[in-house]
Amino acid sequence: MNRPLPFKCEIYDTEPQFVSNPFTGEKCLLAPDSIAVYDTIKGSELIEDYETVRKGLDWFMDNEPKAYMILLD
Repeated sequence: MNRPLPFKCEIYDTEPQFVSNPFTGEKCLLAPDSIAVYDTIKGSELIEDYETVRKGLDWFMDNEPKAYMILLD
């Protein structure tokens, strides 16, 4: 996919992958760019960088609304 990302992040995956919600176990298939944004959100939560978290959540709401509801809501 060729969509603008909310912040600079590395895209390591080349194929879509399933990602699980750590609390519910629900899974959804994410494109490589979405995986990179998701991983950055989760890492930013750990270091309490809430500005990056917010940018990532907003991006997910706009670009991956179903995945947002499963993984991040």
